[in-house]
Amino acid sequence: MAARRGALIVLEGVDRSGKSTQAKGLVQYIKERLGLEAELLRYPDRTTATGKVINEYLSSTANLDDNAIHLLFAANRWEAKPEVAEKLQRGINLVVDRYSFSGVAYSAAKGLSLEWCKHCEDGLIRPDVVIQLEIEAEVAAKRGEFGKERYEKLAFQKSVADTFKAFQSLPYWKVVDATLPMEKVEEGVQSLAAAAIKRAEEGEPLLQLW
Repeated sequence: MAARRGALIVLEGVDRSGKSTQAKGLVQYIKERLGLEAELLRYPDRTTATGKVINEYLSSTANLDDNAIHLLFAANRWEAKPEVAEKLQRGINLVVDRYSFSGVAYSAAKGLSLEWCKHCEDGLIRPDVVIQLEIEAEVAAKRGEFGKERYEKLAFQKSVADTFKAFQSLPYWKVVDATLPMEKVEEGVQSLAAAAIKRAEEGEPLLQLW
């Protein structure tokens, strides 16, 4: 009998939508409540060779061509693909704070072609579920520490939110209202994640983007 694989669970949303908090809490939920293995991943991974360049860019200490920075973000995910696939096949559930969808949405918000941006992600592992924490950019901008990084500008975040709407027709894309009380947001995220884990355990195959 083949080993059960883990699920790839992605959290997306505009900056300060609560993704990081929910991602950390979801890993704890999977481990403690479901009794399964789980790990947290964040993109960009700022510890890798590409990640260090990206970190300088996001901290506004380096300037790069928009096409080049998109390719760097995509490469940051590509260099992790073998390890991601290996962990999923070992039965580890991976909770991911941002993935290809953020990469596409943020670059498209800068005026790059949506299709070109998506093409750079062709062949990466498709998530079992993407959970978008939906919140108006104006509301997110009022949350603490907004504006610390390059992309945290209100008009830009509104463009990102508009691009996320283009993904909402994907069958694996789910939306949770991030303005609800914290416990309600958690319940929504946990329910969607548990359903994705169940499908993975029942043998639903891993697919590729798009």
